[in-house]
Amino acid sequence: QVQLVESGGGLVQPGGSLRLSCAASGATFSTYTIGWFRQTPGKEREFVAAIMWGAGLTDHADSVKGRFTISRDDAKNTAFLQMNKLKPEDSADYYCAAVQRKWLATMSVDYDYWGQGTRVSVSA
Repeated sequence: QVQLVESGGGLVQPGGSLRLSCAASGATFSTYTIGWFRQTPGKEREFVAAIMWGAGLTDHADSVKGRFTISRDDAKNTAFLQMNKLKPEDSADYYCAAVQRKWLATMSVDYDYWGQGTRVSVSA
């Protein structure tokens, strides 16, 4: 099993940047594909980005391409989501998720482990 803890959320003005972190423990982090999802009240959890174990291939939702970048540091058991040029519509609770030895997964049902989330608010 793996435990995930997100951090780095907060309040930022439109056009600003935040970097979210997802710290993992309890398992061999390098064997897990990591995904970032976000959710707002009354809506389904939305895929944001994923990074594959091993090769480090990435995928980003169209809505964040060119603004957000997912990365990982296996030596530190941590994944990151760098968010630039933030928009009010990016406001949500952001969750990281993990699944072992899986291709890039973009659906929440594909992931086995979840963090508790961190809130991002983009407002002037």
